[in-house]
Amino acid sequence: MRLDLAWWDLAGTGRVPGDLTAGLRPEEVAAWADVPGLALKAWIADPVRERWGAVMLWDPDRPAGRLLPPNRGAELAGGPPDERCGWRVVAAVPGPAGPPLLGPGS
Repeated sequence: MRLDLAWWDLAGTGRVPGDLTAGLRPEEVAAWADVPGLALKAWIADPVRERWGAVMLWDPDRPAGRLLPPNRGAELAGGPPDERCGWRVVAAVPGPAGPPLLGPGS
């Protein structure tokens, strides 16, 4: 498995995490449900640190050369993420509740 994290540092940009979250349309979120190898994508927001981004969990790995849905985050933030990193997942366990399924703005 692989975990990818991307975020935008919005401090000083005139944008706030709530604006980017509000800009996510349900059909854009739903488009990720059919991406091969994607186990989970979660959009994340930190209004205190003025950051906004996404976490993607791939099984077994992010598909090379596959077309992904449009990067709505880059459109909303006005450019590519300030930070993008990935890790090989060495251990994982599901919790009893499992991941919650939330729509934009939840």
